[in-house]
Amino acid sequence: MTTREFRAFDLGEALALLSAPAPTLICCHARPDADCIGSAFALSLWLAQMGSPAHVVCADEIPERLRFLVGDLQESILPENIPAEFTDARVVSVDTSAPSQMDRLFPLFGARVSLMIDHHAKGEPYADYLISHTAACAEIVQDLIALSGVDVPQRTAELLYAGISSDTGCFRYSNVTRDTHLHAAALLAADIDAAELNHQLFEVKSFAQMRANHAGFERLSFYHEGRVALITFPLALREEMGLLDEHLGTLIDVARSVAGVLVAASLREIEKGVYRASLRANADLDVAAVAATLGGGGHKRAAGVTVYADSMEEATDKLLAAIGDMGGALS
Repeated sequence: MTTREFRAFDLGEALALLSAPAPTLICCHARPDADCIGSAFALSLWLAQMGSPAHVVCADEIPERLRFLVGDLQESILPENIPAEFTDARVVSVDTSAPSQMDRLFPLFGARVSLMIDHHAKGEPYADYLISHTAACAEIVQDLIALSGVDVPQRTAELLYAGISSDTGCFRYSNVTRDTHLHAAALLAADIDAAELNHQLFEVKSFAQMRANHAGFERLSFYHEGRVALITFPLALREEMGLLDEHLGTLIDVARSVAGVLVAASLREIEKGVYRASLRANADLDVAAVAATLGGGGHKRAAGVTVYADSMEEATDKLLAAIGDMGGALS
């Protein structure tokens, strides 16, 4: 049995591949965020400009709070709703660093991915790849479009800007560089309404999200003399409150906003035996390394992992043990 070796592409090689007209499926990671959605749909619009019809697909539907980004571009991104004309389409992926992130899409399309476009520092390549450790995957898509020489329409610029702003916390995170601001500045030239985009991304929350955050605050616990904050959210509580998992996405922001917290975590029960953890660092700490010990990954200061355990207590113990292994970093 041979293991295929995947090749690193530069921007020019990726452009040559994608410039060849062909119907294209664009795969996202499960539970898509604004960078993934913005990158995928901006790539879709650009491919259409280049003569290649494109369709975005994901294991999960677009969260309600991010639906404004897509509007009427595409009604659904679930694999069950892929149009017949994309049955044998070329397949690329965006913002997806490992097979596990594709969830149920990987058995369907993983072997057909001709190019993965990604920006994560830690990952597991599953196809020939274009990887650049930018603040957001949207920057890579923006560079591809710029290299192609076509104009960036306002709609595409909105999607790219939303991806960059989202993955940088509205340009507040440590991943922001001079190049990040230069990418954003170029998109502002397309006369986008950045203030409204940021308002929608960071300030508008549904009533369900507000209820979830309130309930999460009530379940906030501290460890390591207040340097670690953790919110746990059992499935029974979510069902009792009539919430969806997407409403729990900002729990991590509740935990990380407390003064003195260096590492914040949220732990949500998805189904019996399956728990999803999000990790954030408020200091120069590597939470991606913490997630990696449990089979996850991500960025140095923002990472995630699925924890398998028989109870919330066991899942909590596993997560706290992994965080505790950072040792002196938490002192």
